[in-house]
Amino acid sequence: VQLQASGGGLVETGGSLRLSCAASTRTFGDYIMGWFRQAPGKEREFVGSISRSGDEYYVDSGKGRFTISRDNAKNMGYLRMNSLKPEDTAIYYCAARIPGAVNYDYWGQGTLVTVSS
Repeated sequence: VQLQASGGGLVETGGSLRLSCAASTRTFGDYIMGWFRQAPGKEREFVGSISRSGDEYYVDSGKGRFTISRDNAKNMGYLRMNSLKPEDTAIYYCAARIPGAVNYDYWGQGTLVTVSS
């Protein structure tokens, strides 16, 4: 499975962005999709995930501001980010794993989000 994230850019504090993740496989619906981010000088961290059936999970930093969605028919995943803060500045990665797997085995190349103060 190849993943390609896109949609990053420069946005002001309080602004919004929608990141996209295009999957190369027609069986994208079989995978759990996750979003991660890595801020400058920090380790990569988990942002949230969406199950095959659309159940969403978020870590505290994104709750109420971020929304993960997917369109299995189009083999696409999305991360909608609202009320962006400078601390959201990071490279954002989409990833996929099969249900039951511990690790995400498939990763996109990342897209940079910069939130100006």
